[in-house]
Amino acid sequence: MRKIYSFLLILIFTLSISVPEVFAIACDEFQCQSGGEDLTCFEDKKKCLEDNLNQTQQQRVTLTNTISIINGKVQIQEIQIQQTESEISILTAQISDLTQRIGGLNLSLDRLTTLLVERVQQEYKQHRVNPILFLLDKNGSPSSFFSKLKYLQQAREQTAVAMERAESQRLLYDEQKASKEQKQEEIAIKQEKLEKEQNVLAKQRTEQQYLLTETKNNESVYQAALAKTLAEINAIQSIIAGKGSESKVGDVAAGDVIASIISGSSVCSTGTHLHFEVVKDKVNRDPSAYLSSVDIAWSNSPDGSFGFGGGWDWPVFDAARITQGYGMTYYARVRRAYGGAPHTGIDMVGKSGDYRVRAVQNGVLSRGSIACGGGNLRYVKVEQADGISTYYLHVNY
Repeated sequence: MRKIYSFLLILIFTLSISVPEVFAIACDEFQCQSGGEDLTCFEDKKKCLEDNLNQTQQQRVTLTNTISIINGKVQIQEIQIQQTESEISILTAQISDLTQRIGGLNLSLDRLTTLLVERVQQEYKQHRVNPILFLLDKNGSPSSFFSKLKYLQQAREQTAVAMERAESQRLLYDEQKASKEQKQEEIAIKQEKLEKEQNVLAKQRTEQQYLLTETKNNESVYQAALAKTLAEINAIQSIIAGKGSESKVGDVAAGDVIASIISGSSVCSTGTHLHFEVVKDKVNRDPSAYLSSVDIAWSNSPDGSFGFGGGWDWPVFDAARITQGYGMTYYARVRRAYGGAPHTGIDMVGKSGDYRVRAVQNGVLSRGSIACGGGNLRYVKVEQADGISTYYLHVNY
């Protein structure tokens, strides 16, 4: 019985480590021809890679899996670019073919137009002569009469056929010309789409390299940082749910100093910064929609800049140096620092090293703390009259 049990364990372990490799081989079996007309290959390979990616994302958060995820995203983007390039190649060939057809139709239409003009001129000349006199020429014989009658009928039939052919060619010419113009518009859209896809790929590769450099490809370094960020997001969710230990201080006005940023690493924090949260109806809001536009120093690489659309003063003096934005940032999206969840606030410091923190609006101030990562995470909260609460984390008071 013990031998059977050991054999089953070995079998399960073998299967568990070999499944991802089988999927990888399955995806490599799709050999898509770039520039070819069979676009289904790209769709099938992309679907295969996306299935692999979804499976990896459901596994335990490790540096290896995180690298696999970003590699998978890069592969999917590369396939998408190849597909778009193939679509552009197909459209280019179709436009070239239509250009040749239109040229031939234009030449044919010119010839038909010339023939039609000649026929109309002949008809005009014949109608200027009395057709009865033309048929009953006194020097003519009966056979001449019928020959002339047949000639007039044939001339009119040929004119009608020429007019019909000219109209048909004109309609076909207009149709082909419209088709060419439509495909030219499509190719312009595809070119714009391709440029955006190439920019996304360039960003993914930058993030890929940034991740490897930042973690030194070291699982223990990655797991240590992950433990801090996961503990922080759990603590923030508990604070918003009202589970922090708080004491009310009293009314404050916008601009009043209410705390100071902790210098250096602190509980559930890897460095000096203020984590600023905006909450309404127990739901996180994007602080950039409330803060006024100022001259920002950006230290949130590889994410880059974003805008501000509100009228609030900033919680730091000499605003501001941003170290992380709101939402699916690089740390949330690539490093999966918050377990796949978004970053719920904005991380910042003053540009001049001033660590004072001030209230952004009038309200009621509370001081609080909550257990986090083996210590107590300190924060202050300001409850405004409009139902909005602002939270200021990683501070002393």
